[in-house]
Amino acid sequence: MTIPKSTLTKLGLLSSLYFSQGLPYGFFQDALPAILKTMGLSLPAIGLTYLLALPWALKFLWSPYLDRRGAGRLGRRRGVILPIQLLSVLLVFGVAAWNGGPTIEWLLASVFFVNLLASTQDIATDGLAVNLLAAHELGWGNGLQVAAYRMGMVLGGGLLLRVFHATGFRITLTVLGALLLVATLPIALFREPESATPPAREAPSLSYWLTRPGAFAWLGLLFVYKAGEHFATAMLKPFFVDEKGAGLDLTQVSTLNIVGISAGLVGAMLGGGLVRRLGYRRALLGFGTLQALAVLLYALVARHAPSMSTLALVCGVEHVAGGMATASLFTAMMNSCRPEHAGADYTVQASVVVAASGLAAAASGFSAKALGYAGHFTLAAALAALAVGFVGLVFRSGRGLEPAVMRG
Repeated sequence: MTIPKSTLTKLGLLSSLYFSQGLPYGFFQDALPAILKTMGLSLPAIGLTYLLALPWALKFLWSPYLDRRGAGRLGRRRGVILPIQLLSVLLVFGVAAWNGGPTIEWLLASVFFVNLLASTQDIATDGLAVNLLAAHELGWGNGLQVAAYRMGMVLGGGLLLRVFHATGFRITLTVLGALLLVATLPIALFREPESATPPAREAPSLSYWLTRPGAFAWLGLLFVYKAGEHFATAMLKPFFVDEKGAGLDLTQVSTLNIVGISAGLVGAMLGGGLVRRLGYRRALLGFGTLQALAVLLYALVARHAPSMSTLALVCGVEHVAGGMATASLFTAMMNSCRPEHAGADYTVQASVVVAASGLAAAASGFSAKALGYAGHFTLAAALAALAVGFVGLVFRSGRGLEPAVMRG
């Protein structure tokens, strides 16, 4: 299937923006847990660091303001994205300049502020994506969104972990800042098309989600759909480096990160390409089932002393399944947005997903400590399976959003 040049141009711009979100996320949320485990932090403490992603769950509070802003000199969405990209670059360079490397406290504070900037940028980026992409481009757009984000994670959580293992924080964060600066160029050169600003009387309101038919069932689905997977994967990196787990070094963890996240690219593109053909119900049910089964594989390998090849295979399978499930969910979320309030509507839904994922990740350390890694991954698989059952219940009862998503 040939993708039109106009579509490729849109996808290229959006890819650079989602890639720049995945870069710091990959390092701070994917590589850092393994680093913290080698520094002696307990599993509960590592799990609680996921609460530093709280801005992603709360961004719905300021998303209506961003949707109401006018175009200004830089453009309605570009005027938000470009300054935030540059602030993120300066913040990372500032942490890199810390003499002797940042303390754990300042490092975690930096993680919080990077999340605050990236989550705000994401509001405008999602709104830009909804406004730029036509209906027939949504599947490709959301597949590429997940793929570009995961490509950033490959560099941030995989290759930069190798750089850190060899050089420490200063060079690693300098490279991260430089990559973010390069990823800023496409939006700096972009000329945003004019888009209508909602009149004040039609400003996006969170109360809309309290009155929209089927909204509570749909938001409940968003809350549970990815929680089980994140409950599992939050403890995956500590499992890799723990002597009671796989007992790997950071270079080996980097390899597994690269293998897994790269496999996720395939899953994201595959899921994004199939979701409209399958329909939302079958895609969410089918990909969610694969996701639950893939998480169960972690429980199986945790009961033995797994080889690198076995871990690489399991990581690859789980990331493919997770990428497919994520792309299908994001496409359904985007299709449920009102075009004139795209940023706010999408952000409300994304905040629910992130809140559930963050809470699950924060609790994961206590679970792993109490149950052991194998027991923890088994519980996570059960939670993922229950989520699939909830999807079937919502669609069968017809209590989901009307009409956009449920017709799928």
